Amino acid sequence: MVYIAEAHALDGVWPMMGRGAPVVEEPITLEERLAVAGKCITGLELKAISAVVDLLDDAVNATWQAWPDRLYLVAKDGKVVFAGGRGPRGFRPEQLETAIKRELGEGNAPAGPVGF
Repeated sequence: MVYIAEAHALDGVWPMMGRGAPVVEEPITLEERLAVAGKCITGLELKAISAVVDLLDDAVNATWQAWPDRLYLVAKDGKVVFAGGRGPRGFRPEQLETAIKRELGEGNAPAGPVGF
């Protein structure tokens, strides 16, 4: 998992209010982004997944067209074997699950979409 810019920061383009919404401002320093990423990982119970954080230059986000969220599967050889659509409408975890099963050779997983 790569944590990128917060999609719903209070001072961001699309703040989210209400129950369950993140109560964070857009980080100004790397230390602040690391702290927000930590809150996200804890709040969404993602501690079992290895995570890294995009730097403030947002280079990973720009390269992978990841904002606000996106699912990719990168094979052991470094090739992208699944690229989901841009979130939130293109956020389809079940397609990623199928791609993971296919990559692991489990069962008769149907061929899933690959591409941007």
